[in-house]
Formats: sequence, structure tokens, C-alpha cells
Amino acid sequence: MAERFTIERRSIDVVPDAERHGSPRSQFTLWFGANMQITAVVDGALAVVFGADALWAIVGLLIGNLAGGIVMALHAAQGPRLGLPQMISSRAQFGVYGAIVPLVLVVLLYLGFAATGTVLAGQAINAAFGIDAPVVGIVVFGLLTAVVAVVGYRWIHAMGRIATVVGILGFTWLLIQLLAQYGLGSLLLQKPFDAATFVLAISLGAGWQLTYGPYVADYSRYLPRDTPERTTFGATLAGSVIGSQWSMTLGALVAAVPASTFLKSQVGFLGALAGGGVLAFAIYLVIVVGKLTVNCLNAYGGFMSLLTTVTSASGRDSVSRATRAVFIGGFVLVSVLIALLASSDFLTSFKNFVLALLLVFTPWSAINLIDYYLVSKERVDVPALYDPDGRYGRWNALALVTYGIGIAVQIPFMAQTLYTGPFAAALGGADLSWLVGLAVTAAIYYPLARRRAVVPV
Repeated sequence: MAERFTIERRSIDVVPDAERHGSPRSQFTLWFGANMQITAVVDGALAVVFGADALWAIVGLLIGNLAGGIVMALHAAQGPRLGLPQMISSRAQFGVYGAIVPLVLVVLLYLGFAATGTVLAGQAINAAFGIDAPVVGIVVFGLLTAVVAVVGYRWIHAMGRIATVVGILGFTWLLIQLLAQYGLGSLLLQKPFDAATFVLAISLGAGWQLTYGPYVADYSRYLPRDTPERTTFGATLAGSVIGSQWSMTLGALVAAVPASTFLKSQVGFLGALAGGGVLAFAIYLVIVVGKLTVNCLNAYGGFMSLLTTVTSASGRDSVSRATRAVFIGGFVLVSVLIALLASSDFLTSFKNFVLALLLVFTPWSAINLIDYYLVSKERVDVPALYDPDGRYGRWNALALVTYGIGIAVQIPFMAQTLYTGPFAAALGGADLSWLVGLAVTAAIYYPLARRRAVVPV
């Protein structure tokens, strides 16, 4: 029992078999709870905000969530076998130093999601307690995030279970209120089918899931080594897809409300939809709990990615609990500062942020999964992950060059506010960059990596 209240001592080192615990059910509740949150609602609303009918947006989001979720859950299945955080295993593909390249991008991912989530959670705290100063809610939420993330793995999973329960209750109530006030018929089939916005919905769903890939194994690595991969895969996939699709469906319907004010005040709109008063207060708490769960994932993963980066040369595989607290505190501080300076055009900025992340993380996923499952056949020389002079070396030119190509080939197919590629324009603004990135990266990396592979015994 005492272990539940002590700071986790494992960091980027292997979790010994004697310390393994839990069941795949915990992966379901963690990822379900982490996706029953307001940023997922915003993500679902984006497809409708940018032109799709709510029905086709929901269908597209489901396709994207399933496609991206399958890739994400394959990363989760690595956790029990390796007992390692996700990004430390990237050294097997990119080299001990080479892995710093995707690691830096991953840290930006964590910071971006942490900052945008902190903005919304801060608004919910302020609304719940009638506080006018935005800085108060943001800072309070940052402190809550730091405390849970510092304690670590057990508290994060506990937050997932709490978020699952309150998320189901809160989001079910919001859906009931929405349908009672507006009726389903007034929200669906109000616009003709549009291929470009349908593809955008698919990309938003896929992007949401794919961005979990760099840290999903961080939360399955404590499972017993003999946990079947298909069970870890299935529990993670089901939790993440069901939770995110539930939230995104609510978002698509909310954005379809005639003369909706959701664009102006996402938190305020949901509070008013709940019925105001005590019911609004309850929904604000639901928002805070959901965002706290996923923000702790960001802070925890950000800490381990930073640690993986700075220990590349030293070969260290662990740090003291005090150092752990400093890393997490620094990460949360930066995310809070970004939140305080966040753009007022939240929805457009968030859409571009998610689609930009697709550009850099789809080729990473392709390289990591192909190498682990098809080239090395799930065998990894763990000690060599910490040794620049070991089997995996300092830099792996093949992985790094392929990664760069995987990013570059997506540019003509991307469709964003800052830039729309020629192929995306020819397709009416449909963004297919993530599919191109996965396919091209896999086609280049697999045959070359298999030819030169030296598989650990």
C-alpha cells in the first residue's frame, strides 16, 4: 500500500520482472479516460467547423481513429516485452545519438499538447470558482499536473480510472442535454458530402491517435513480461478509440448546433449546455479531471524524453527522485508559460498543430514498428541502447535519411493554413500526407533495413 504514495523510482531503465504488476485492463481505463476530455471534443468539432456535415465528420473521425489507433496500439504492445519507455527503444533504429532527432520533436509534441490542454483546463477551473484572472486557473492546473506526474506511474493510472468514470457520466449528460435541446435531426445531414472535409476528419482522427505513439509504451512497460501482445494491443486500441470517438462525436454534434457559440468559448458552452449552476460546476470538474489525466501523460513522457536526450552521451539509465522532480517541474513550467501566451485563435492553431505533428511522427512510427516487428523480430539488445559504442552505434544513417525522406514526401500532400501542397490542392484541399508518409517510409526502410540487419540473439 505504501508504494502507492511514494515517488516512482524507475525512469528510462528497464523495469525488472519482480516489479511488474497490473493487467491490460488498466491500459483500457487509462487510454479511455485520457481521451474523455475537452481537447478531443475540440478535435471532433474541427471537421465541422471547417466545413464537414456532422454525420460525415463522425464517420471520418471513426475511420481515422481506427487507422491511427491500430498503429498506436502496436507501439503499446512493445511495453511488456521490453519493459522500457517508448522513445528509449528508438535508439535501436536511429542510434544512441541519432534518436535525439525524433526525441526533440517528441518533446515539442508534449509541450504543445500540455500547453493547449492547460489553457482549457485553466478556463474550467476559473469558471468553476468564479475567478476572472486566467493566470490563476492555468497555474493551479500546472501545479496539479506536476504533483501527479512526479509521483508517477501508479497515480497516473489511478487518474485514468477516475477520468473513465467521471468522463462517462459527464459526457453522457452533455449528449442527453444536446439532443434534448436541439434534436438529432437539426444536427445531421445539414450539408452535402464534401470529400475534402471528409478526408480532413479522417486525418484529424488518425493524427490524434498517431501522436500517442511516442509514449504509449511508457504506460504498458510495467505489465508482466508474459502478458500476451494481442491483449495489450486490444485493450489499448479499444480504450483509446472508444474514448476518443465518444468525445469527438460530441464535438462534431456541438459544432453543428445552429449559431453555436462553441467557437468563442469551448468551456463556457459546455457549462451552459449542462444546465448551469451545480451541473455546470460538475462539468467543469469533469473537464479538469480529463485534462489532468492526459496532461500528466504529457509531463511524464516529456520528462523521460528529456532524460533520454541528455543521457545519450553519459550512458546513464536512471536519475534520483529529486532530479526527476526537477525535470518534470521544468517541463510543466515551460508548458504553463506557453499556455499563458497562447493565441486567442485556439481552434485554427490546434488544427494546424495536430496536422503538423502528423508530418513528423508518421515516418517515425513506420520505422519503429517495421524495425521491431519485421526486422529484429521483437529482439532488442537492451544494454546496447545505453552504449554509443555498442551494437546500435551513435548514428544510424539509414533510419535518419529515411526519416527525412518520409517527412519531405508528405509536404506536397499537406493542406494547412500556412501551406497547401500542389497534390492537396488538386484533391480539393484533402490532406493525405500521413498516408503517403507511412507508405513511402515503409517502402524505403523495410527492404534496406532487412538487408543490413544484425538481429540480437
